[in-house]
Amino acid sequence: MRKFFAVVKREYIQRVRTKFFVIATILGPLMMAAFTIVPAMMFGIKSGGPTRLAIVDQTGKMYERVAKEIVSRKSSRTESATEAEPAQPAVGPNNSSDQINRAGKMINSTFVVEQARLNNRSFDEVKKDLEARVESRELEGYVVLPPNLLKDGQPEFRARNTADLFTKENIQSAISRAVRGQRLVEAGIDEKVVAKASESVDLKTVEAGGKESKGEASFFFVFGIGLLIYMSVLLYGQFVLGAVIEEKETRIAEILFSSMRSFPLMMGKLIGVSLVALTQLGIWAMAFLAFSLWAAAGSSITLPHIPPMLFVYFVVYFLMGYFIYATVYAVVGSMVTTTQEGGQLALPVVLMLVAGFYLSFNIIRSPSSPLAFWASMFPFFAPITMLVRIVTETPPLWQILLSLGIGVATVVGLMWVAARIYRVGMLMTGKKASIPEVWRWVRQA
Repeated sequence: MRKFFAVVKREYIQRVRTKFFVIATILGPLMMAAFTIVPAMMFGIKSGGPTRLAIVDQTGKMYERVAKEIVSRKSSRTESATEAEPAQPAVGPNNSSDQINRAGKMINSTFVVEQARLNNRSFDEVKKDLEARVESRELEGYVVLPPNLLKDGQPEFRARNTADLFTKENIQSAISRAVRGQRLVEAGIDEKVVAKASESVDLKTVEAGGKESKGEASFFFVFGIGLLIYMSVLLYGQFVLGAVIEEKETRIAEILFSSMRSFPLMMGKLIGVSLVALTQLGIWAMAFLAFSLWAAAGSSITLPHIPPMLFVYFVVYFLMGYFIYATVYAVVGSMVTTTQEGGQLALPVVLMLVAGFYLSFNIIRSPSSPLAFWASMFPFFAPITMLVRIVTETPPLWQILLSLGIGVATVVGLMWVAARIYRVGMLMTGKKASIPEVWRWVRQA
């Protein structure tokens, strides 16, 4: 055990003391803050003055409504739903339009609207005058409301910058709300009554038996944990790979194997490098928690409530998932001679974690099905699939313990295989490690 802890200490101290570790640990929270705060600040920057628009109202009664809606800049999703719209798909033109509208709402911009009156002039004369004002940059554009707007008329927006999709979406939404409101008035329907009748209903979700619902926050946190495992393996898997093949490059294997067995050597390397990764992730997690508490204290944001036992499961399955996939890198490192070869060989196995994400959508619908059970027992899927089962409909304790037991046994088994491959592979030079060759090493070591 003394030699094992010596390897762990050496792998840990050697990497923690590097400048790269210190710089990356400091830059991590700073980049996290930059990606959250800076975009909000950039959206808040005013680019130029207000957007100046003119409206030509050929209906004679729509200018006030349209101008009011444009200036108020209400989101199309907060307006009263007076028309029954079919459910839109997750992707498509309508969804893209909504995303543009939401992004436009985030941008700090204002509108200044004026009415372009005819004053005994023809429409062509007014249009020519507005075109000149747009060219001279006195206006950003103008809107034409046709006489049959309330029936089937199509309004027109002429602008100097037709690539400004945010302004276009705001104007289109404003005209739609104004036309709908005017149609209600002419039909003798009170707009306020329609708005009240169109209010959405909030559905309260409670687990059967009156238990406290774990809520959507816990569900999304599961996928956050899965993404964290995936990113951690991609970031630190190369470190594990490099630590395993380090002695292959320096050719000091004979000295190492004369003083200790291959299994504790491999375990020491894996745990030492993993502790480096977990140390850095722990520092980043504390920085993120401190930042979240600070942001919540200074605003109306409320942090989601997560039951303590779920948090324990999250930590346990994160550690299990990380060590399973880190061990894969250790096995691959035992077979190859360079980190480039190892990264390419390990990637297909690591992508199995992505398959766990896809299986989760079926497990959500039926967390007690045979598919859910076996997927949560398979160690490469369990870090995601079992957590999904725990959040949706907690399985019996014996299934959770069995899943953890299989995961731990997988880590130990993979390390045993890696150690046997490592010992033979280190002592053999000039020979490529094919699959049949590696299997022969495992049996003969």
